[in-house]
Amino acid sequence: MKSLLLMLLLCVAVTAAFPTPKQDSDLNKYEELAENYLKRFYNLGPLVSRIGRKKGPNPFAEKLKEMQTFFGLNVTGTLDAKTVEVMEKPRCGVYDVGQFSSVPKSSAWQKIHLTYRILNFTPDLPQADVERAIARAFKVWSDVTPLTFTRIYNEVSDIEITFTAGDHRDNSPFDGPNGILAHAFYPGNAIGGDAHFDEDETWTKTSQSYNLFLVAAHEFGHSLGLSHSEDPGALMYPIYSSTDPNQFHLPQDDINAIQSLYGKSSNPIQPTGPSTPSRCDPNVVFDAVTTLRGEMFFFINRFLWRKHPQAYEAELIFIQGFWPSLPNNVNAAYENPLTEKVLVFKGKPVNA
Repeated sequence: MKSLLLMLLLCVAVTAAFPTPKQDSDLNKYEELAENYLKRFYNLGPLVSRIGRKKGPNPFAEKLKEMQTFFGLNVTGTLDAKTVEVMEKPRCGVYDVGQFSSVPKSSAWQKIHLTYRILNFTPDLPQADVERAIARAFKVWSDVTPLTFTRIYNEVSDIEITFTAGDHRDNSPFDGPNGILAHAFYPGNAIGGDAHFDEDETWTKTSQSYNLFLVAAHEFGHSLGLSHSEDPGALMYPIYSSTDPNQFHLPQDDINAIQSLYGKSSNPIQPTGPSTPSRCDPNVVFDAVTTLRGEMFFFINRFLWRKHPQAYEAELIFIQGFWPSLPNNVNAAYENPLTEKVLVFKGKPVNA
């Protein structure tokens, strides 16, 4: 008998995969980052200086609690290392909570046949690759609804697509590499429905840097009327996750959301998507469990829960977002504590 050994992860590779934790004592320098983040994504108003601040509700703390609640963090209203770590991740530029964070059904497109136009192209990819990524991103949504998307070239379309950088005169400037990747506007006239991609990012058709198809599919969700989801496995989750674009299937959370606006597709066999596991599910079954330097890792489908001994609770993340070289749905994992190596297996035993 022999088994298929998928990969041997050396300790040096594992070390590179772990983000360097921030010390709570260093958090003072991140206060400006946090204030700007909450203003942009959680509708935080102007703050009074510390000297002139009166007793009473602290708007910064209240908005920080909203942000911590949205991302499933420990809700304290104080800036801690984990909160800063989330704030520094690359993401979409659309609000999470605030004046434009939710769109009623009446604000969705009042038609199902929509047009789009690509106004310019990123130099990061051949033009044909950009066109394929955009078309595939629209197909994500047309596969599960009655919506259709037709590309036009000369007339103004419903969804105008551009690559631009910095301040591009829509009151939502981009901030350079590895910050806000893109944004889109909810359905409506003029700029409504349009999607803008930050040209300061590096766009790819792989899981390296930022995959154009995955980001476009997310942004077009906004163009159709969807807000951000609190489900970390959803396409409409605001933070970018590096996953294999060739293995992408629209999650059930997104299917439910878009069908609540436009209804189901006419396909007699309704498509379904993967769901995000819940830590409260008493019937959850893990694919594999292993330790690594005192931490626990629970593998399930395309996710893993990472539990540090000092952490408040386990963190749910994509396997490929943490270990890009690993596939989903592994069969077993084992740590050798003497060598600090982890063996990850996928595949059933076969006869020699």
